[in-house]
Amino acid sequence: MTNQAQNSNPQKKTEYNLEERTATFGLDVIRYCKSLKLTVINKPLINQLVRSGTSVGANYMEANGADSKKDFKSKISICKKEAKETMHWLRMLAETNPENTAVSRKLWCEVHELSLIFGSICRKI
Repeated sequence: MTNQAQNSNPQKKTEYNLEERTATFGLDVIRYCKSLKLTVINKPLINQLVRSGTSVGANYMEANGADSKKDFKSKISICKKEAKETMHWLRMLAETNPENTAVSRKLWCEVHELSLIFGSICRKI
C-alpha cells in the first residue's frame, strides 16, 4: 500500500507525538506571555503561567524516561496537575487582558485536551 493510500484510509488511527505537542504548547505559552503588557497584576500571573505551561512538557519528558510503570504514572499525574493549573492561570489572564481572550481561549482548549489525554493515560496504567 502506498503512503497516499495509507493516509486516505479513514480507519487508520492518527499518531500523536505528545513530546512535540507539549513542547509546542509551552512555546505558545511563552509567545503569548511575551505579548502581554507587564502590569502589576499581569506580572505574577504571567510568571505562574510560564512556570506551569512549560512544566507540562518538561514533566512529560521525565515521564518518558521513567524507570518503572509506577514512576511513569506518577509523572503523568504531575503533567495532568500542571495542565489543570495552567488552565487556571489562563482564565485569570483572560480576565485581566480581555483584548487577548481569543488567544487565551485557544491555549485553554489545547491544555484542556492535554489534561484529558494525561487523565486517560493514568486510568489505563
